[in-house]
Amino acid sequence: MRINKLFSGAMLFATLMLTGAGCFGGSTASTASSKITLKVWGVFDEADSWKTLIDKYKTLHPNVTVEYTKLRFEEYQDELIRSIAEGKGPDVMAVHNTWLGGFIDLLAPMPAAVNVSHLETQGTLRKETVMVSTSESTMSMKALKQNFVPAVIDDVVMPYIKDAKTDPVDTIYALPMAMDTLALFYNQDMLNAAGIPQPPATWSDFQQAVKSLTKIDAAGKVTQSGAGLGTSENVERAPDILSVLMMQNGVQMVDERGRVTLNDIPKDAPRDAPPGVDAVRFFTDFANPTKEVYTWNADMPSSLDAFVNGQTAMFLGYSYHLPIIRTLAPKLNVGIGSLPQISATTDQTQQVNYGNYWAEGVSKDSEYQDYAWNFVMFATDAANVGSYLTDAKKPTALRSLIAGQLNDEDLGVFAAQLLTAQTWYRGKDVDAAEKAMNQLIDDILGSTYADEPQDAVDNAARVIAQTYL
Repeated sequence: MRINKLFSGAMLFATLMLTGAGCFGGSTASTASSKITLKVWGVFDEADSWKTLIDKYKTLHPNVTVEYTKLRFEEYQDELIRSIAEGKGPDVMAVHNTWLGGFIDLLAPMPAAVNVSHLETQGTLRKETVMVSTSESTMSMKALKQNFVPAVIDDVVMPYIKDAKTDPVDTIYALPMAMDTLALFYNQDMLNAAGIPQPPATWSDFQQAVKSLTKIDAAGKVTQSGAGLGTSENVERAPDILSVLMMQNGVQMVDERGRVTLNDIPKDAPRDAPPGVDAVRFFTDFANPTKEVYTWNADMPSSLDAFVNGQTAMFLGYSYHLPIIRTLAPKLNVGIGSLPQISATTDQTQQVNYGNYWAEGVSKDSEYQDYAWNFVMFATDAANVGSYLTDAKKPTALRSLIAGQLNDEDLGVFAAQLLTAQTWYRGKDVDAAEKAMNQLIDDILGSTYADEPQDAVDNAARVIAQTYL
């Protein structure tokens, strides 16, 4: 129904005056404010992890109620898209870092400032707590780069196009509360039995450890695996592992123009082993019976299950795997080591790790975008996010909080890798891109591209490039 423009304008003027967002700016005191409910949707977090944070925000903004809802990962994307289309979606939504580019049409870009109400104590002799409405600046690009680890900037900043007459402007579309990194889990008892005093720090050491840990019977069956690595379907987060191997080997997954380049061959690359092919071959050698490092195959259970059951000694995973491992195998003597690198070095500029995280974005259809962005800013601020990180047991995404987690027995390794973590945009269809990476593993492991392995990498790049359209 079309609202009378004169009535609409009068209502807008009245609203601006009541909220203190009038023409003259500044702040306006008020003893009452309209009640607002912000709906926040997440995937893996329990409501308890958010409780302290939400209660603290409520204390400052008593007119705002924040309702957190956890959805199942398997149904999250479909439910999110459907609910937004029906006008029933959340105000704040968790978006995986690999989804951000594909979700840009659903997200509201961060504004330069927001108008919100909060409690403030005023007066000198006779103090009074009143509700004050103010215009508050959000986050500048400079502050984003100063506060968050590098991988965040590459993911959450995207071009905002106001209209056809204006040029794109780099704008923040989401902010994370935490960031995970890929690390090496190992069975300490197995390493002790094999005479391996420390977890491998380099991939060369990793290969040697695998050879020492692997046991194969007379029939050629792997009775003890050194590492759950080499195949696609039964290796936990195989696309992530292959991605970081490529990155460590000098592969640029996507160039500055947004073109998929994981198949590019540098002029100085060896003809028989271009960097992309070399990385995939390294990965698949662990599942190749003709190789010295053979330790895994498609008949094995998932790499996580094999590690929990004591069938494999090493497992590549994230911090979120740790509580799963401890729940399924409470007596397992599990250790956590850094992700192996190509060469041993303390120079972080030579290290490449892999980041994985969810960021909080605001729905473009939210009725309360200012409050939603204000809550996201509050929740991701170093002064407030600590309770969430402690309750959820997650590594931080903020530079200033890394030092405080380095000595944490469970999170220290993951936190230490945050500043060297990288990610890459996989297009608007992440599932298709991951299937292409898995297919690349299968192609190199099989005989289809035995003579021309670069063709397999080219094909994967071609499929992933189609998800950018």
